[in-house]
Amino acid sequence: MKDTKSKKAAAADAKAQKKAEKEKAIEKKLAAKKDKEMKKQKKDKKKNAADPNQPKRPATAFFVFLEEYRKTFKDKHPNIKGVAAVGKAGGDAWKRLTEEEKKPYHDKAAQKKADYEKTLTEYKKKQEEDAKNEKENGKDDDEEMQSEEEEEEDDE
Repeated sequence: MKDTKSKKAAAADAKAQKKAEKEKAIEKKLAAKKDKEMKKQKKDKKKNAADPNQPKRPATAFFVFLEEYRKTFKDKHPNIKGVAAVGKAGGDAWKRLTEEEKKPYHDKAAQKKADYEKTLTEYKKKQEEDAKNEKENGKDDDEEMQSEEEEEEDDE
């Protein structure tokens, strides 16, 4: 009789242990999922933090060529509206060009890059000056945004 009770107790213990292991596994999965969501939120915040006033990167020689090619392609093929078709045809046309024919596009791209670098240095100087002024004033963007949010909450 004791043997059957001990077997039942052992079976109950084994069952409880399996249940506990399953719960731990579920908790682990939930924790991993939560971590993944937190990382994604942080990543999204970083993406949204981009300054809209920052100058855009210049077009490469291929994209300078593609700007012109799109116009001629649309004139020759008015029924084709797909972006992919125009891009594919433009890529094929670019591959067929010789280095001599590509030179004007490389020159335009180099000019655009020089203009971009000039505006970027001006932009960075302005950012540094703004940061310096904020430090001097004793308030930075985070504090300003928090105070604005608090004011909005108070208004509601």
